[in-house]
Amino acid sequence: MRLASIVCAALLVLAGDEAFAKVFSPTVFKLANGLELVVIEDHLAPVVTQMVWYRTGAADEEAGHSGIAHFLEHLMFKGTPSVSAGEFSKIVARNGGEDNAFTYYDYTAYFQTIRADRLELVMKLESDRMQNLSLTDDQVYPERDVIVEERRQRIDSSPEARLVEAMRYSLLTNSPYGRPAIGWKQEMEQLTTADAIAWYKKWYTPSNATLIVVGDVKPDEVKALADKYYGPIPSHPVPDRIRPQIAPLTGADRRVTLRDGNIHQPDFIRMYVAPNYSAKTRKQALALEVFDVIFGTGTTSRLYQTLAVKLKVATGASSSYDDTAIDPTAYDISATPAPGKDVADVEKGVDLVIRTLLKDGVTDAEVADAKTRLEAQAILARDSLSGPAHSIGEAVSTGQTIDDVENWPDNIAAVTTADVNEAMRAVLGPDGVSVTGWLLPTEGSKAPMDAAAAANTTPIPVGPIR
Repeated sequence: MRLASIVCAALLVLAGDEAFAKVFSPTVFKLANGLELVVIEDHLAPVVTQMVWYRTGAADEEAGHSGIAHFLEHLMFKGTPSVSAGEFSKIVARNGGEDNAFTYYDYTAYFQTIRADRLELVMKLESDRMQNLSLTDDQVYPERDVIVEERRQRIDSSPEARLVEAMRYSLLTNSPYGRPAIGWKQEMEQLTTADAIAWYKKWYTPSNATLIVVGDVKPDEVKALADKYYGPIPSHPVPDRIRPQIAPLTGADRRVTLRDGNIHQPDFIRMYVAPNYSAKTRKQALALEVFDVIFGTGTTSRLYQTLAVKLKVATGASSSYDDTAIDPTAYDISATPAPGKDVADVEKGVDLVIRTLLKDGVTDAEVADAKTRLEAQAILARDSLSGPAHSIGEAVSTGQTIDDVENWPDNIAAVTTADVNEAMRAVLGPDGVSVTGWLLPTEGSKAPMDAAAAANTTPIPVGPIR
């Protein structure tokens, strides 16, 4: 028996085990100040990960202040009256640990991984900067240059990233997800110390945070430490997260074409407006998770088999879908033309796969296989400290509950073939909203030439993404 078959058989056994219905089996506490504490025991090694997730991110930024959420993330390492600037990470490193942070549209998170007997140390450090961050202009403005340079490296110097940025801007019209999480350059350059302090005071409070501890710990001991270090921090109300909604331009064939002299390999990208994992659209989102495995995940997917294996118009083809969001999000398709093939050939192949699916739907066998693969992911997520912390932190920061995470395998198992076909047709069908992107070299490749496409080409917004 091949190794893959052995692994698959083992996963099927686990997926059928009643105990598997619980993914991480966390212990949950609520401190008096509103801080939610989640503890997951993992005694395989004497190590622990602490993560603090704040329920705020780039999508909560006010007009004209894009980039402030990510900016403050950087500034959180600048120190407090008791920990001087830059010392936070040095203290963690001296104790054999590592730390970092990240910002996205709906959350900002900070984490440390360290020996389990150093948990009290990192709790003391993290709780200190939750309430005592101290900023001066001398610290803030050089760091502003750092984030502007980060944008230059990640987006402005990358034709692929600039194309994706422009496509999201076109697709998610009026939604905060349509602007870059890192911010628009000209707005980032104007951020001030006062802006950073105001953001910190507005959103960073225990009642707007979730503390997740995973590792070689006991829940009651973690609770005692959390009460000691986080418990005394007073909480204050935060604003409701009321977001502008997408204003979809239905019926429009929207296209973004980006030419760049640094492009040697053209690319095809298409994005569709897709549902988020919320109470209202959860059934559809779960079905799309299953569909995504069938449609564009791996070399056995419909996309890869049709474009790369049968038609041979692409060297790679895939799709991606992350429904963990507060508002409707994007479903992405991408493919790279094979040597001697044009982006137009790839687009025709993608359209062929979609037309076939809309007409015939997916099969029961495909749905069963996709659900098994997704259940396997839930099992494998337990094999790290960061996996459980990230899954739960992202979920609770976007309106889900821990029960949603724990019951996810059962919810996936309940998805039917009819559910998948209904969700797929709602997103990819004629009533779906999409934008198509072509990434081309300056010369030598044809741009979309049919009249309809040319008439509806969407220019890249010049100011924000140059």
